[in-house]
Amino acid sequence: MTGTVTSDAAQPSRARRAASAALALLPAPADYRPARRTWRSDLVAGVTVGIVALPLALGFGVSSGLTAEQGLVTAIVAGVIAAVFGGSNVQVSGPTGAMVVVLLPIVATHGAGAVAAVSVLAGIVVLVAGALRLGRAVSFIPWPVIEGFTLGIAVIIFLQQVPLVVSPTTPHAGEHSSNAVVAAVQSIAGADWAYVPWALGAVAIVAACMLFAPRIHRSLPGSLIGIVIVAVLAAVLPTPLAVIGALPSSLPAPALPMLDLGALVGLAPAALTVAALAAIESLLSARVAASLADTGPYDPDRELVGQGLASIGSGMFGGMPATGAIARTAVNVRSGGRTRIASITHAVVLLLIVLVASGPVGAIPLAALAGVLMITATRMVHAATVRSILHSTRADALAFVITAVITVSFDLIIAVAIGMLCAGVFAIRNLSRATGVRREPIPGAPEPGDERIAIIRFDGPLFFAAADRVFETVTHTKGVSVVILRMSQLELVDATGARVLTEIVQSLERRGVTVLIKGVQPGHEELFRTVGVLGSLRHHNHLFADLAAAVEHARSHVERERRAA
Repeated sequence: MTGTVTSDAAQPSRARRAASAALALLPAPADYRPARRTWRSDLVAGVTVGIVALPLALGFGVSSGLTAEQGLVTAIVAGVIAAVFGGSNVQVSGPTGAMVVVLLPIVATHGAGAVAAVSVLAGIVVLVAGALRLGRAVSFIPWPVIEGFTLGIAVIIFLQQVPLVVSPTTPHAGEHSSNAVVAAVQSIAGADWAYVPWALGAVAIVAACMLFAPRIHRSLPGSLIGIVIVAVLAAVLPTPLAVIGALPSSLPAPALPMLDLGALVGLAPAALTVAALAAIESLLSARVAASLADTGPYDPDRELVGQGLASIGSGMFGGMPATGAIARTAVNVRSGGRTRIASITHAVVLLLIVLVASGPVGAIPLAALAGVLMITATRMVHAATVRSILHSTRADALAFVITAVITVSFDLIIAVAIGMLCAGVFAIRNLSRATGVRREPIPGAPEPGDERIAIIRFDGPLFFAAADRVFETVTHTKGVSVVILRMSQLELVDATGARVLTEIVQSLERRGVTVLIKGVQPGHEELFRTVGVLGSLRHHNHLFADLAAAVEHARSHVERERRAA
């Protein structure tokens, strides 16, 4: 009866905890409480980020094989939704270079019309991941893998701009390889050399503005200044520079992409890839933002929920998948942004530009956007970081290089997976080397017959990677009658490690060697019983908590053996 009452009482408690956990993933008035003090700096930061985000949104839209309009729609819709529902107070979301890398092959394979559907499907996956509390999973990705992934993305973004610089016409889907390196070579082979000097001039002007404007004043938006200069020159001079083209002066009406079952199955792999990237990049960006200033803690699970909703919303408006943008988030924090008002303001600024300035924006040359993204790509790579990784350990350097090479050569998600696999293998190897097994002297004054007793001490972890070495070391002990396995310093033990201990006991006992075990820790006892370590002992009295008692018992065995001889 008591058990029934307890169970019934526990059910409301569990329900309350579940409800509390669900509410923690939703917006709350507390999100905006600090804005009473920071709203002015939030508004300034939001306007600053909006200006910085404009050329990036346009450029990433074009580089994805889509349109500048879709880049803007993504920055506006996803920017607002992620700001409201996300887990970071300062995260700025929208189209990013990493997502461009993934979307370009999707556009080449399935067509531009599939991107909105992929965005919705990927958003659902990310949303579910957040609801399942998987936000902490990104902490398992090693730093060298993250930096290798970033370097590879930077190389791809840079190379993806080459077609915009060497020809006034954008390649059609399937015309060039989906690999950025090959596509860049193909573009150069078919370059319009009369067009190239004009495009390179536009790139040079934008690059110069982005490099030197911050030196004049850190708040000057160099990318926007460069784009305005190039656009004005293109308007007053008879240049052949290709431009963005006409843009709508309003947002499209929202609608769910229509998909049949066959199309859904065909897009599922692409959606999973996009979802994985969106989750990884958004969580990394939020974690970096939390370290830049005192902006309050971030909730990784809520961040996934917010990013999932953002991609769903973006797809419904015909946009592309969104993620947290590290560069724009950093600009937000450094400009004084401290609450979600700043990120919301950035999206409002972009919306106003669409409503009142779509004409001038449509006159921006594509080569100018290419210049913005080329400089953005180079800024993603920090030489000091690369040097520090390459000079750290051989394993970390190899994981970094492998991840970067595979990102550029094959696939971004595969690169992260292989990089993590390499890092994991090296980590396991290093951990196995920490497993210590050695024979140590018997404490105290020596007594006759002590040479027939061996104390084997275990240190560190005992798991599958060290199992064979431990087995060979202990079972090769010769010329003894009693072996004391000293386990008080044993740390992590897995099932393989426990099984090896069982095999060691059984092997020694078969040879007539008495095995005593000393110092089994409480956390290991149940595993040892289950796997059979303790059951393999000749007698239950051969299990000791004190080394002195174990040595005394071992000496009694040796004495009986001597008398019997």
